[in-house]
Amino acid sequence: GSDYACLASQRAMQMAGVTADEIDMIILGTVTPDAPLPSTACILQDKLGAKNAAVMDIVAACSGFIYGLSIARALIMIGQVKTVLVVGVEVLSRFVNWSDRNTCVLFGDGAGAAVLRGSDKPGGIINAYLKSNGSLAHLLQIPMGGSRIPLDASNVGHEDRYIRMKGSEVFKAAVKAMSEAATKILKICELESKDIKLMIPHQANIRIIEATAKRLKLPMDRVYVNVHKYGNTSAASIPIALDEAVREGRIKKGDKIMLVAFGAGFTWGATIIEW
Repeated sequence: GSDYACLASQRAMQMAGVTADEIDMIILGTVTPDAPLPSTACILQDKLGAKNAAVMDIVAACSGFIYGLSIARALIMIGQVKTVLVVGVEVLSRFVNWSDRNTCVLFGDGAGAAVLRGSDKPGGIINAYLKSNGSLAHLLQIPMGGSRIPLDASNVGHEDRYIRMKGSEVFKAAVKAMSEAATKILKICELESKDIKLMIPHQANIRIIEATAKRLKLPMDRVYVNVHKYGNTSAASIPIALDEAVREGRIKKGDKIMLVAFGAGFTWGATIIEW
């Protein structure tokens, strides 16, 4: 994962005109770390040569990038840091059961990154909304491999070491939560759906995306979709989609962009950015 993260980070830093020495903090969202210890952010820091950066991993699954942006924004606003690298990276192919077609065909690998800096100019991240509900954790999880049920010779082949998902329940919860997050962030930012030039949702599946857009009365030509290319890349999906949207000219200066996600935990959230 850190190899993917390094490549995405280097591209983001190049686009932002930022050197490794200028990064004050690295916030990395992942549920598929290189190893239990140390954090993947530490490994990435070394690969980038970002010797002045404090680093941390956050485990918010598919909402990880939005959680990371929110934390970065807060740290910049209180003056603790100036430049933050936010990364979402996953290697989900290592954590799927290839004999379970309910999950193995859905997930992908990838990374995306963004550089955030403080500015007195208008624009940037207007605000964010984050939420979670741990009582539904059993609907989407990897039950084994942690301190509660560590892997050993007796259970290394057990299917609970892979992603387990109750698809129909997750679908219902995802649509409800993403719609709630989108509605809440619009209210917080004192905006309406018509003000949003482009919504970039977590790329879980097209039905969840379409159902969320419908609830917001947002036409699909103002919703970015690339799930058909990469599958569900969890924390990496939104930054990958954001990068593609920028490169395709879908986002112009002054546009208001909504990012919205839902993931295991359950966690969910949204943010609105003025580009």
